[in-house]
Amino acid sequence: MANEQLLETVELRKYYKSTRGINPLSRAKERIVRAVDGVSISIPYGKTLAVVGESGCGKTTLARTLALLTPPTSGEIHFEGKRIDNGSVSDEEIYRRLQMVFQDPDSSLDPTMKVGDTIAEPLRGLTNMKEGEIRAVSLESLRAVGLSEDFADRLPRQLSGGQKQRVAIARAISTHPKLLILDEPTSALDASVQAQILNLLVELQKKYQLSYMLITHNIAVAGYLSDLIAVMYAGTLVEYGPTSVVLEKPRHPYTITLMKSAPTPDPWNRTLLQTEISGEVPSAIDPPSGCKFNPRCPFAQPKCSEEVPGLSKIIEGHAAACHFLEKTA
Repeated sequence: MANEQLLETVELRKYYKSTRGINPLSRAKERIVRAVDGVSISIPYGKTLAVVGESGCGKTTLARTLALLTPPTSGEIHFEGKRIDNGSVSDEEIYRRLQMVFQDPDSSLDPTMKVGDTIAEPLRGLTNMKEGEIRAVSLESLRAVGLSEDFADRLPRQLSGGQKQRVAIARAISTHPKLLILDEPTSALDASVQAQILNLLVELQKKYQLSYMLITHNIAVAGYLSDLIAVMYAGTLVEYGPTSVVLEKPRHPYTITLMKSAPTPDPWNRTLLQTEISGEVPSAIDPPSGCKFNPRCPFAQPKCSEEVPGLSKIIEGHAAACHFLEKTA
């Protein structure tokens, strides 16, 4: 693995068995949900990769698999040059360097634990620090996210939504990790608070030389925070490249439509109701043959339903999975 990459995946897959709708007395086979289906991505040191796509495309499952909260079905995960999905690296070593911030702080914070204890929890479980040092690091983390030391003695119910998310971020950075996986970290917050949290994440990245993997459905958030974008559709990667390039000149038909359907703050350019992705999101149990986007694609040809397209290089670092990229040039 290349030294400049903090994290890399190789053909990562996460499948689930589903018995929903199957008569338990019948001999019907279990159905397979292909939540993540052969995804290869990389995150350089000190950079942010945004993973975008519609709800149900596999973004959060990918994040949880990378964090080993659910084991991958197949493929490889390499972190800091070591393969971590095969049990060769201890959980303590992994989670000292890799942490996750979840979407809803009300769900991710223990309502019975004081803020100081919440931030100290990973330090007690993952390090050999003594209590005095743990207290000092916890308070340092609080200050780093813009909260005073007084918050250490408060309970989550005494905090606003933005303050709760700051506590969740403080807990994540307390072990001084190299990578934070951010799963929709602002979507549960008010718009004004979202901007504060995004600015905080930018400041923390510079201060601690952090790398981020950002899961989001918000193109504007991805554009503001990320250096690279990975576009997912039905569990697969359909486009990948530098954020500025992908946002300015998307090449996969799905990415093009996704960008056009995103609302903009320009009242003279009302695109929200004029552009939409036709058709239905495909089933993860019985996806279409060939390119999974072909039933909804305006450029689809017979080949699209017969052959699965691989990622094709457009320019250095920018690739898309489409048989007819010349039509989107």
